[in-house]
Amino acid sequence: MKYIEVVQKEKGVKEVWLNRPELHNAFNAELIEEMISLFSSFKDERLIILSGRGASFCAGADLNWMKAMKNYTKEENFKDSKRLAKMFSTINECDVPVIGKVNGHALGGGVGLVSVCDYVIANEDAILGFTEVRLGLIPAVISPYCISKIGESNARSWMLSGERFSAEEGKRMGLVHEVCPSKNLDVKVEELVKKFLAAGPEAAKEAKRLIRGVVKQLKSSEDFTCEMITERRVSKEGQEGMRALLEKDKPEWMKS
Repeated sequence: MKYIEVVQKEKGVKEVWLNRPELHNAFNAELIEEMISLFSSFKDERLIILSGRGASFCAGADLNWMKAMKNYTKEENFKDSKRLAKMFSTINECDVPVIGKVNGHALGGGVGLVSVCDYVIANEDAILGFTEVRLGLIPAVISPYCISKIGESNARSWMLSGERFSAEEGKRMGLVHEVCPSKNLDVKVEELVKKFLAAGPEAAKEAKRLIRGVVKQLKSSEDFTCEMITERRVSKEGQEGMRALLEKDKPEWMKS
């Protein structure tokens, strides 16, 4: 794979590394397809550890990808959003337990990746944020998973302002389960691995299926969320926000 590194560990444990450190592991269309393919293939593994190479966990969308989507038609944007949604749903519905090892900043869609992990441990310096609204966009595709974790009140508090927050704040709202110093992150993850491997391999997978079945909505919200972000991407404000980001300028609503 071009943008993902997979490391086979002992006892059926695999590490999945987002491997674009020079771009803070931001995702583009190709990385999304690699993630869909990879997480669709997991069946016999005991445990997956998801992390990012370099200083960041995931900075969300790649700027070049955003540059392309800025010129997409509404139909192209909807199709693109559906593939992004497929990535999150594939990870979320993977039967194998997934530990999120948040080694650095997780912003925008990066928080979406955090939200589809079963257990999340973050270093104390990690910063998270639903930053989409500051680009004139909304965290639509990731919202079902994030709101499921943090609840409506926290979603209103953080998704509407786009303000970034600490790993400790992420823990308070239920997005993160454990926070530790950076120097202890690897050791803490090894301790977690031992705890998860104490479960029966099939029982752990069945428990994950059980939880999904209990909380699953009667009607899927995927089309609704993809429609929402599609409208934002092609809107005047969304176009202005993306223009400002790409041109390293302030959007008009911050100038006036």
